[in-house]
Amino acid sequence: MDVRHLELLRELADRGSVTAVARATHRTPSAVSQQLRTAQRELRTPLVEPSGRGLRLTEAGRLLAEGGASVAAALEQVQARWDEFQGEPSGTVTVAALASAATFLLPRVMADLAGTAITLRCADVDIAEAEYGPLTADHDVVVAHSLTSVRPAGTEGLTVVPLAREPLDIAMAAGNRLARLPVVRPRDLVDADWIGVPLGYPFDSVRLAVEQATGAELHVTQRLRDNRLIEALVAAGDQVAVLPRFTTPTGDRLVLRELAGIASARHVSAVLRPDRAERLAVRRVVDAFRRAGADVAAEMMS
Repeated sequence: MDVRHLELLRELADRGSVTAVARATHRTPSAVSQQLRTAQRELRTPLVEPSGRGLRLTEAGRLLAEGGASVAAALEQVQARWDEFQGEPSGTVTVAALASAATFLLPRVMADLAGTAITLRCADVDIAEAEYGPLTADHDVVVAHSLTSVRPAGTEGLTVVPLAREPLDIAMAAGNRLARLPVVRPRDLVDADWIGVPLGYPFDSVRLAVEQATGAELHVTQRLRDNRLIEALVAAGDQVAVLPRFTTPTGDRLVLRELAGIASARHVSAVLRPDRAERLAVRRVVDAFRRAGADVAAEMMS
């Protein structure tokens, strides 16, 4: 059994198409298809079957793809033990992080890793919750978030490490009538104009919870991704929005109020492929993220 075939099947399971596998592995689609045919011929079993205009794994193909993940994890375990034997972990670790979480985590992580032989290569992302899992195919560590669970939707079969639990508050201009309240309740928000996030983004769960609690449909005037843009619009107008407590700047123009009666906090987690989670340098990076999350939470509570 050729380990390269197992890895190819694993890539197809993760990426979903021959074209995506070819792009990720710097090969042509025809070369990928040829390797799949070779694997089927050597194993004497159909591993893929037509599905629409593409291919999908058969039951046998899925079994071997899972085996490929196990083999990759075992190899990384051996590599990690060898790295420990050799000394300090080193190399490049790629990170894709939700920007609003990276804001309070990444500076501390970089300071923690300064002076080590580990290099971080980072990308900022802001996508729907279910889209974070697939990013692990191309990044060692993906920092994601969810309002419902430590494990974001779409991360089944991946390693998930909790990093922080951040309260989400209702943001409003300092002159808004609701700013006079020490906390706001769902019924206080029924008549407000909202700046929301795109459907499927975790913060939208707070809006849905308010609607469920009150039986009213909230008036969402805009759906935007960038928290800094939302902050500016809220501070300049009479609208409200859901914003994270740790990184939202408050003062003369913008205030935050806790939302009572509804669980409004997000779980920030690191998501990794199981094999990459075994790599020593990656483990050190995840440990740095965990320390950063714990430190920020402790500071905000003090």
